[in-house]
Amino acid sequence: MDIRWAEPRDQDAMWEIFHEVVVAGDTWVFDANTSRSFMIDYWFHPGTISYVAEKDGRVLGMYLLRPNQPGHGSHVANAGYMVASSARGFGVGEAMGEHSIQEARRLGYKAIQFNYVVSTNEAAVRLWKKIGFEIVGTLPGAFKHFKLGYVDVYVMFQEL
Repeated sequence: MDIRWAEPRDQDAMWEIFHEVVVAGDTWVFDANTSRSFMIDYWFHPGTISYVAEKDGRVLGMYLLRPNQPGHGSHVANAGYMVASSARGFGVGEAMGEHSIQEARRLGYKAIQFNYVVSTNEAAVRLWKKIGFEIVGTLPGAFKHFKLGYVDVYVMFQEL
């Protein structure tokens, strides 16, 4: 598997993954009707670096890396990850997580903060803990899960 900067030629595959993830309504805040143009702007926004994980020319997942806050908070990175359902359980998320830590260090960030990890996304919480993130806060009922209603959200952090 290769992880590389996302390019405009990846947008169709990225849209498929994005749409699949947001329609599920269980891990990301975006509405199921979020447009393709919004996705492209979000993942290719100035100041955001987007990456894709691919194998044999097929995009399996994607992540983005950017400053968590402007100015005095810009030394802390923020990242978000999506994996195609057909690629889950094959280490794509872990590979992207490890890659993002290396990239954040290379770019000079001092830490990475995940602002919004849905507590019921147990696979993600387990993975982020495995690669060194800690839960530093809980936002009670901050996510409206498609099936479960209001569930907690974690803020997770790792110093680099």
